[in-house]
Amino acid sequence: MRYLTVALAKGRLAELAMDIFMSIGMDCSEMKEKSRKLIFTDEKNKMKFILVKASDVPTYVEYGAADIGIVGKDTLLEEGRNLYEMVDLGFGKCDMCVCGRPELKGKLDEIPHLKVASKYPNIARRYFQEEKGQTIEIIKLNGSVELGPLVGLSHVIVDIVETGATLRENGLDVLEKVCPLSARLIVNKVSMKMEKERIMSMVKAFSEKTSEN
Repeated sequence: MRYLTVALAKGRLAELAMDIFMSIGMDCSEMKEKSRKLIFTDEKNKMKFILVKASDVPTYVEYGAADIGIVGKDTLLEEGRNLYEMVDLGFGKCDMCVCGRPELKGKLDEIPHLKVASKYPNIARRYFQEEKGQTIEIIKLNGSVELGPLVGLSHVIVDIVETGATLRENGLDVLEKVCPLSARLIVNKVSMKMEKERIMSMVKAFSEKTSEN
């Protein structure tokens, strides 16, 4: 039996995913220890876990370096990779939102050359241009996007909002909701053919655990 490789997004998502893997009988004890290792194995269940940057998880899965991945819906929407999205895991819940100064609420359609700053240019472009039919200028930022409207770089931002505390502290507000987000279990298309039984039993176990919560 060959190893099934699982790509996990480093950080909180990986920790929450590990808890589910352990609850369905996988051995993640090695991963729970503090170390700088990036690859961990569960010999008994023939599983291999790799820790990667969240934005790279869909790439590893699409190209078959990992059979399975667990990553946020935001990354899947932004990356647009060719893979199967199997289970909404229900954790890591938040929203993708358009945010800006409160006085702009309900007035975005009136701004002729709307400037949008975001770490998620593809999501922002799809939302404004395809869903709303509005022409915009996208400004890609990697750091604190909240600064965009504060220094006049952009009118609004498109970003993940969990509690909204950072927005409020900077005098910004949610103007429009783009879509809800949460962690998803994804599968490589070839792996699904080759290892269908093992993968589907894992998908079933994850679905059952998710519905319990």
